[in-house]
Amino acid sequence: MRTGTGIGKRQAPPAADDQQTASSVTQYPNLTHLHLNPPFCSPAGCTSAHDALSLYYKLQSPNMDAQQNDELYPIAVLIDELKHDDVLLRLNAIRRLSTIALALGPERTRDELIPFLDESVEDEDEVLTALSDELGGFVEYVGGPEYAHVLLSPLENLAAIEELLVRDKAVESLNKICEQLSTEQIDQYFIPLIGRLSKADWFTAKISSTGVYKVAYTKTDPQTQESLRQGFAQLVHDDTPMVRRQAAINLAKFLRVMPPNVVIDEMIPLFQHLASDDQDSVRLLTVEILVAIAETVPKEQQSSHGVLLTALRSLFEDKSWRVRYMVADKFEKIAKAVDDEVVSRDLVPAFIKLLKDTEAEVRTAIAGQIPGFCALIERDTLLQEVMPAVEELVSDSSQQVRASFGTQISGLAPILGKQETTEHLLPMFLQMLKDEFPDVRLNIISKLELVNDVIGIELLSQSLLPAIVQLAEDKQWRVRLAIIQHLPLLASQLGVKFFDEKLSSLCMSWLGDTVFSIREASTQNLKKLTDVFGVQWANEAIVPKVVAMGGHPNYLYRMTTCFAVSTLAPALSLPVIQESIFPILSNLVSDQIPNIRFNVAKSYAVLIDVLKRLPDTESTVLSLEKTGKTGSGSPQGDQLIREEIMPNLEKLMTDDDVDVRFFASQAAKSYSDAMQS
Repeated sequence: MRTGTGIGKRQAPPAADDQQTASSVTQYPNLTHLHLNPPFCSPAGCTSAHDALSLYYKLQSPNMDAQQNDELYPIAVLIDELKHDDVLLRLNAIRRLSTIALALGPERTRDELIPFLDESVEDEDEVLTALSDELGGFVEYVGGPEYAHVLLSPLENLAAIEELLVRDKAVESLNKICEQLSTEQIDQYFIPLIGRLSKADWFTAKISSTGVYKVAYTKTDPQTQESLRQGFAQLVHDDTPMVRRQAAINLAKFLRVMPPNVVIDEMIPLFQHLASDDQDSVRLLTVEILVAIAETVPKEQQSSHGVLLTALRSLFEDKSWRVRYMVADKFEKIAKAVDDEVVSRDLVPAFIKLLKDTEAEVRTAIAGQIPGFCALIERDTLLQEVMPAVEELVSDSSQQVRASFGTQISGLAPILGKQETTEHLLPMFLQMLKDEFPDVRLNIISKLELVNDVIGIELLSQSLLPAIVQLAEDKQWRVRLAIIQHLPLLASQLGVKFFDEKLSSLCMSWLGDTVFSIREASTQNLKKLTDVFGVQWANEAIVPKVVAMGGHPNYLYRMTTCFAVSTLAPALSLPVIQESIFPILSNLVSDQIPNIRFNVAKSYAVLIDVLKRLPDTESTVLSLEKTGKTGSGSPQGDQLIREEIMPNLEKLMTDDDVDVRFFASQAAKSYSDAMQS
């Protein structure tokens, strides 16, 4: 990070100050007053840029007209804030560069503003990152693509800065500008820029250079393209590991714009060089290059390139677990990119070996590739060779491996079919539902939909119940929250009878949980269950229990009743609201706890909105939304609002508590506003 206090404040020796100022004056004549006028640069008694400018203009020659002042004003503000000690002011100035450029016009922006910014690379990293980003969208302000090349110089300087974020933004902006340059501009300005960055003394510039080859390559002639490939090859062979790493990252993108014959002749040797690098941080990045090569070279030609297959095998067996991890993480992509012969001969043995890798991280990564890869291989190979190794993951010593496998095992059900799923997967499901690690059980339950589609969930129901109960009572509230969120889907698969017998009481118990997030999620859960099983079920199974909670001696239960009413209301019909919901809220209007009274008012606001949208006694707001209909309130609904809700709101509006009065007034206002409209 730089130590300067503002853009343009370089650490120059005092003796050079006059010379530097004179240079700036010569280069930017319209900035003369700003650089040389002492009252503006350090005005006595000025507390802001505006005060400084006012004093500055008062001290100007009488001959200077208003138009000249207006022209100077934007650039004066810019320089004043760019030199300010406060980094936030400097950041704001950078983000207003486009406004300044519009005020100056394209010509002055090219001749004065851009050269000034070109010298302004001594600042905090946040400011330089913002500058790099702004310059990428500056083409229109310098006069369009015809003059876009003037932006390259400051971005070239920024691309050599030590801070990674600054360089990344500069490279992004360079590529954005390059796309708008003509072929002549690229040859005259951009290709030399790539050369300077690639051959710079400091590694940061070389790192940035690897990211600007691709866009330029697509817009140049074959001779220049060959030169660019040679330049990139030098970066691949650079002595600095950081440069080789970035070259490896960008080679995967670069070769995708080349024809297969060039990739085979020139890029595969570069891949081979990087794949045999002594730094594992370089080798692990070659996996993406391998995928890019395999996707570019036609499958029928791959087997004839022994170097490629040799490198592939060496990556599978690399001594560094980080390299093997990258191979495992991209295994499905590799398998899709190579031909069937390579898959059966090389990838199946490698896949089995990675499933048994000594490092848990590698096994975790390859477990995530199981359904995708297994869908690509022959059925006999899957059942006889792969499944025995897969089954061992159920009892893996690492809980992270088992948890990762838990998210993927269900994906095998559609591949195996009903008979093999029952034979191979069902025992694995049953064992993992009893796993001591809650994430394993949770992951199995969260993915049961695929299994249900193949074999039905009945075979698992008896084992599911203990697992669900254990997760529902887990000491970690996030685990309890997760199982709540999965329950509506499980309920739709298990059916209403199983749910009412085994899980209904469990759902209601969450309404009294000690953690607010659990209570809130449980009310949402009731709404989703009503959507699954219907209004009649909710009226018979859920609403009575919610109503009973309204009389509980613990205020948390009474509070949750208000939350549940507000959440359930869109899923309930008008008769249910009238017969079951209104009585309990009427009782809670006089509750001793102010928090409950103002939540009653909030519940009334929701009910007013619902009743205004229900056209009949059969519909619910949710059913209307599903069909895309927009209902308007019925006379019966309006009567209920006037007779059941408004009297209670009027009572709450005279409450002793200010919050109760506020929310009651808000609810009443929502009705009066609706009546006026």
